[in-house]
Amino acid sequence: MASEYGLKRYFDGEAARLVGERIREVRPAFDVDGYAAEVEARIVGKELKDRVLVLAEGLRTRLPAAYPEAVPVLLSVLGDELAEGQGMFTTSWFLMPVARFVEEYGLDHPEVSLDAIEEITRRHTGEYAVRPYIERHHALTMDRVADWAVSPSHNVRRLASEGVRPRLPWARTLTRFVEDPRPVLAVLEPLRSDPSPYVRTSVANNLNDISKDSPDLALATALRWLEESPTPETGWIVRHGLRTLVKKGDQQALALLGATGGEHVRVPRLTVTPGTVTLGDTLAIGFDVENTDTRPHRVTVDYVVHHVRGNGRSIPKVFKLATLELGPGESRSVEKAHAIREVRTRRYYPGKHTVDIQVNGLVRATGHFDLHV
Repeated sequence: MASEYGLKRYFDGEAARLVGERIREVRPAFDVDGYAAEVEARIVGKELKDRVLVLAEGLRTRLPAAYPEAVPVLLSVLGDELAEGQGMFTTSWFLMPVARFVEEYGLDHPEVSLDAIEEITRRHTGEYAVRPYIERHHALTMDRVADWAVSPSHNVRRLASEGVRPRLPWARTLTRFVEDPRPVLAVLEPLRSDPSPYVRTSVANNLNDISKDSPDLALATALRWLEESPTPETGWIVRHGLRTLVKKGDQQALALLGATGGEHVRVPRLTVTPGTVTLGDTLAIGFDVENTDTRPHRVTVDYVVHHVRGNGRSIPKVFKLATLELGPGESRSVEKAHAIREVRTRRYYPGKHTVDIQVNGLVRATGHFDLHV
């Protein structure tokens, strides 16, 4: 499958063989060849999550029929716990079908499954597997999540946050937490100044999720955290956790992060060159930022590209640029190279594209370029 790309390409017959060989060490009768052949035949045309399900289904038919007897076999092949900085998708990616096994087949055995998820997340992640348990066995699972939040293991603490994210990518939205995120914030409380970057990233992403649906609550929480926990770790979480609100130009979020005086800053010069580009070209964006006030200000400067869509409308994409300390009357020049290239999450269409310069979320200058595709 040389034409395959992305993470999905790893989940094939060879992945089944990798898992199967480990299982055969503790269960000698395990049919590795049959498992690998079945997976290779069934994954054709399937995307990542469906491929992982195929691997999980193959395990289900080859392990003991009683779920509580099958789980210990899988746990015996997990290996050592991941250290800080070891990526689950580079070091232990092949364990994804093991987590999916618990997600799919263990709901009638929540205690066994939650124990298994805790062990799996030490070597991979249980953030997807735990979500059906939050929905079906809510009180039991949330009690366990609260315990995970104070675990000595950074991997388990990270699971406490990541597993309850209302809008976790690649997962079903947890509607109950979209509507009322207060239980999620209760989980995050002991993690708001966590020493682990892995945990802090999850907490920030979680706060960012909450800000999309409950911005006032997210802002109030961020302010309280900064007041009660004035540490660099908490500051980092808040900055990254409010990033969506900052990109939207939310003035409360910007003020909370120390941005001031956007209304006093002007952009007297903006150039976007060349005026006509094709895919693969690079734009040169240059502009001046001037503080017209008699007081110094700290400003956040972003640029926005309004990408033309197939229907002729445009969608803005905010690109973070710089945070500047401007003295009274001070002017600063900014230059940025912006590549026009295809990415998996964006398709380019021909037409006139707009470029805005934002200062503290306020549009201060606008330019244009024409794209030929």
